[in-house]
Amino acid sequence: MQGLILQLTRAGFLLLLWLFIWAILRTLRSDIYAGAARPVPRYSPRNQSVLPSLGRGKSAKFLVVTQGALAGTRITLGTQPVLIGRADDSTLVLTDDYASTRHARLSPRGSDWYVEDLGSTNGTYLDRAKVTTAVRVPLGTPVRVGKTVIELRP
Repeated sequence: MQGLILQLTRAGFLLLLWLFIWAILRTLRSDIYAGAARPVPRYSPRNQSVLPSLGRGKSAKFLVVTQGALAGTRITLGTQPVLIGRADDSTLVLTDDYASTRHARLSPRGSDWYVEDLGSTNGTYLDRAKVTTAVRVPLGTPVRVGKTVIELRP
């Protein structure tokens, strides 16, 4: 009888071990392919806000890292979106353990910049508010990606 209990205990432990390994592989797979299957949203004039933008006279020219391992880093903004994450092909490559491979994207729409979360694990925050859709980023407003904080500057 004790031999049967020992065998059942071994089989249960082996099953738990395989479930743990499966969960790790599933998490890694979702982190690696987080942004690959998502279509890139395109800008259309009908998505443009009817309300005037505050501070319309100044437009963002730089992306500045204010907190985190890359504090002081400055990226000149152009017309291309800025991809933020741990992936090597990101515009701003983070070494932050709390950032996903493809964490967030800053996209220009006219003279404004919009931030959108790309399905990250820990989320993207615009001045303490969690980003769930594309949100306009005012100049000087902190955007938190993991432990890294960035701002748009004129």
